[in-house]
Amino acid sequence: MKKNITEILHHLGEENIPFGSVTPPIFQTSIFQFDSFDEFKKALSDEEGHYLYTRGNNPTVNIVEEKIAALEHGQKAKLFASGVAAISAGIMAFVKSGDHIICVKDSYSWTKTLLEKYLKRFGISHTYVDGRNIEEIRSAVKPETKLIYLESPTTFTFKIQDLASISAFAKENGIKVIIDNTWATPYFQNPLDFGVDLVVHSSSKYLGGHSDVVAGILVGSKKDISHIFKTEFLNIGAVPDPFASWLILRGLRTLHIRMERHFESTMKIIDYLSTHPAVEEINYPFYKGNPQLTLAKKQMRGGSGLFSIKLATKKIEDVKTFTDNLRIFKRAVSWGGYESLIVPYAVSHKDLSEDNISIVRIHVGLEDPQVLIYDLEKALKRMTKR
Repeated sequence: MKKNITEILHHLGEENIPFGSVTPPIFQTSIFQFDSFDEFKKALSDEEGHYLYTRGNNPTVNIVEEKIAALEHGQKAKLFASGVAAISAGIMAFVKSGDHIICVKDSYSWTKTLLEKYLKRFGISHTYVDGRNIEEIRSAVKPETKLIYLESPTTFTFKIQDLASISAFAKENGIKVIIDNTWATPYFQNPLDFGVDLVVHSSSKYLGGHSDVVAGILVGSKKDISHIFKTEFLNIGAVPDPFASWLILRGLRTLHIRMERHFESTMKIIDYLSTHPAVEEINYPFYKGNPQLTLAKKQMRGGSGLFSIKLATKKIEDVKTFTDNLRIFKRAVSWGGYESLIVPYAVSHKDLSEDNISIVRIHVGLEDPQVLIYDLEKALKRMTKR
């Protein structure tokens, strides 16, 4: 019988907790001991299946992995020390010198850095695509293409890719498909169900949910995760800390409640912004004006609290005025926590033009949406009166 989400979040993997503890303990140990020579030898020959050294496996870490694998409808998962570590391991495990990667161009900046600076050193090439048109992806394929990297929705622009169509095409051509599913979380989207091979998350975001942990995770088949464990994971050593893993476990308890609140509040705020004269554009998969709304509803059960707007201005000073006059929204990187955040495109990018200078990314936290609307209203008013 398939487990429901609350059973996964609250009970899966916790059947044999010692001493009757309700909360799983933090196994803050670097090594594990053995009762005999033979047991020691067996563990050394199969580190993936034993507790030997926390650089490989740890009981606290494994509980988190089991839960997230089940949430994503995957067979197995591997937790990493950061989201970019998981991304890097997932990509590097399936390419070699001379291979080619197709990647959506509006993806996470460190994914692009990996492709443009790191893998380029080893003769691995890449092609960026918009991602919304599968024909563009078909045209980008070369004989040496081994991997398609998706991020749906994409960073800042929130464009969606047709996961089923792309995955079917990739399988026909022997190409691996990886997707960053951090935005939607497994609560709202399960890419493996559409044929994607591997799902990656920055666990620092919604899975942790409290802005107090940095981690990443990969989910897929037993074969693929085992391959990653034995190659990139063990060798590079981007090991998740047991305490950080416990923090993710704590955050997972309320994932279903938090995501519903993020979605509900975001829709209320977008409804307000959609009629404001100082807002020129809204980028959010479930916004009624989104041309990809039908695809969003087909692939996702809801949305998170992250979206972007384009202010009705071409002046950087207007963007600064709007940003500096927010009192509830914090000016900070990342997203996915309980708090509301804001990142103007201009603060983190050098390629500024009249088309992108006024883009602002907003994360809606768990505060009262009316309080957040009032905060935005005041900042927009100050901007228009500047």
